[in-house]
Amino acid sequence: RVQDPYVLRCIPQVHGAVRQCLQHVKAVVEVESGSATDNPLILPDGRAISCGNFHGQPLGVAADYLGLSLCSLANISERRTFRLMDPAYSGLPAFLTPQGGLNSGLMMIQYTAASLCSECKVLAHPSSVDTIPTSAGQEDHVSMSATAARKARDIAWNVATVLAIEYMSACQALEFRDRSGLSPSGAAAYALLRSRVHAVDADREMSADIAAARELILSGALIEAATGTGVALC
Repeated sequence: RVQDPYVLRCIPQVHGAVRQCLQHVKAVVEVESGSATDNPLILPDGRAISCGNFHGQPLGVAADYLGLSLCSLANISERRTFRLMDPAYSGLPAFLTPQGGLNSGLMMIQYTAASLCSECKVLAHPSSVDTIPTSAGQEDHVSMSATAARKARDIAWNVATVLAIEYMSACQALEFRDRSGLSPSGAAAYALLRSRVHAVDADREMSADIAAARELILSGALIEAATGTGVALC
């Protein structure tokens, strides 16, 4: 091909933007978790100062930012999975099954990834832009940060599942290729998944396989295998 598609060629830009978001959100959470959020603030000299330190706007905006950013990671991951399934793009058997026609291969888990991406987009609607006055108008601008954080948590779980599906699909694609040319990191990532999830030779129920692949990602085991540095993601 003259050029790779964006989902391959622009990995550094898209993944890098997500990484930058994670660093920013982590910094915000660290600052806010170490802050005084009481109202009033009781100072050492005994004064009680009415304040707004309880307001969760910094966390609400950060959680919305996190959710939006993770949607991009899910979207680009699912598009790479899609390309692996289509022989026109990959040159591999349709749906990565060695027995096409009799078996659906990984077709259904790509459906799952696509569905989760769509759900993430619904959840990504920002909560921090919404506010409804309460307490007789005294609390007239609220952050909705708890809602933003819950939605970001749900998006993160969905994205972990989408990434697990891409991980499974990439390793399944390698069943049709000479693996001797893999980089040490690629070979380690492949071997790690195969220690938990067998190649798909015929149709089977794959929820347990997805869960196993997701656990390898979230626990940091995949990073440790590929880089020698274990960094747990949750």
